[in-house]
Amino acid sequence: MIVQMKKDVTEKEVSNLQNYLKEKGFGIKDASSDDVVLFGILGDVKSLDIDQIKVFAGVENVTRISSPFKLASKHFKKEPTIVTLKNGVQIGGDEFVVMAGPCSVESEEQLRIIAKAVYDSGSRILRGGVFKPRTSPYAFQGLGIEGLKLMRKVADELGMAIVTELMGTEHLDEFVKYVDIIQIGARNMQNFDLLKAVGRTNTPVLLKRGLSNTIEEWLMSAEYILASGNENVILCERGIRTFEKYTRNTLDISAVLAVRELSHLPVIIDPSHAAGKWEMIEQLSLASMAVGADGLIVEVHHEPEKALSDGAQSLKPKKFDEMMAKLEKLSTVLDKKVKRWKYLLLD
Repeated sequence: MIVQMKKDVTEKEVSNLQNYLKEKGFGIKDASSDDVVLFGILGDVKSLDIDQIKVFAGVENVTRISSPFKLASKHFKKEPTIVTLKNGVQIGGDEFVVMAGPCSVESEEQLRIIAKAVYDSGSRILRGGVFKPRTSPYAFQGLGIEGLKLMRKVADELGMAIVTELMGTEHLDEFVKYVDIIQIGARNMQNFDLLKAVGRTNTPVLLKRGLSNTIEEWLMSAEYILASGNENVILCERGIRTFEKYTRNTLDISAVLAVRELSHLPVIIDPSHAAGKWEMIEQLSLASMAVGADGLIVEVHHEPEKALSDGAQSLKPKKFDEMMAKLEKLSTVLDKKVKRWKYLLLD
């Protein structure tokens, strides 16, 4: 439920209504702008009488939100959410942001080679897995906290932000200390305790869509993070499980358009996990930009044939650079722009 106050409303009138609602056990989420005083009422609002709220002085209008995800809904916030990182990168704004790096952090040498390559091609966010959720318990599971520290060290040398996946709450404190974006993977999209835990931080969260989850379920998972207090949520479409076996997953590119209609949250695409084949990444990335995504998260490896995980879907640095050049060219006719960071350094 959303309450819009009159333009000449006083602070006392706003606090009178909000205190009344809090006494009834409801939460309050401010959504005001320079032009309007607006706030959402959180909780089981079915018992609330709209006419009773309208009796309070200063109330202009009261609207029920029909969708189950309240805070993630465009009814609650009409302006797009822009997530700003510590290094100045904005996700959800005018820039098409590309996060790139290896599937797994394997060593300092490997990470530094790949980080420098993607940085030179225009990426300012380094991705890499330090805790790897693998189907087989015998597969490489990642370097853990040491890998996290390596990411921070290498990224700081280049002025990059980092994004990596958090598997459970036991390492949350370390992630808050070292990470710029906490990734919640597809398998944990409905790990509600984990969602609430990252929601109690201020660190931006990249929420991947589950393998077999609907868009509404995806947005409800985002709602857990938002309701816990963290407004810096980025959605990531990474392909869903269908009957098709030729690709690793089926990329639901229309999910970008659906999110645009339903939510104010930024949405990016992971073409690497969708396709599972490096040959498809470039075209899927161009399509992602064309359909209106806010960015990409792409896997890059200088020696994919020797990669400890997902080498088949990793671009080599030269191919990644070629893709970035094509994205830059395509961006000249679209709303989103690609900033080729290495060219900015030459200005």
